[in-house]
Amino acid sequence: MPDAKATVCLWFDKDAEEAARFYAETFPDSAMGNVARAPSDNPSTKQGDVLTATLTICGIPYLLLNGGDAFKQSEAYSLQIHTENQEETDRLWNAIVDNGGQESACGWCKDRWGVSWQITPRALTRALAAGGDEAKRAFGAMMGMQKIDIAAIEAARRG
Repeated sequence: MPDAKATVCLWFDKDAEEAARFYAETFPDSAMGNVARAPSDNPSTKQGDVLTATLTICGIPYLLLNGGDAFKQSEAYSLQIHTENQEETDRLWNAIVDNGGQESACGWCKDRWGVSWQITPRALTRALAAGGDEAKRAFGAMMGMQKIDIAAIEAARRG
């Protein structure tokens, strides 16, 4: 990660390492990096507590910071993961939701730490980019979904 020009930093209460390991195991082209632990003279933690964890998620570098409970995650920041097919969409969605997360609308869900994810099939992106009535039908179908159903999007796109 030292070669990266920019790194995304996500604030966690105290579970940065656990979240980093889950993300690295769940998402393609992802890997765990370093875990920095508190020295004995850190004023706000105990010696050995995790301060930060680094990783890449789908090739993008992240720093997960254990900063305490001063700030909470919100939908104002989300990670959009583009999927190739229904199998990948289902696998990622279920990994997040079945690990203490919660479903939302239109392909959005939250993980157990409150981080918002958009699990977005490329078929949906292509349908919306088509424009006109085709995109309107696909958009209308998406609005009634939680996890995106590619077959239903493609059917709506065709009319």
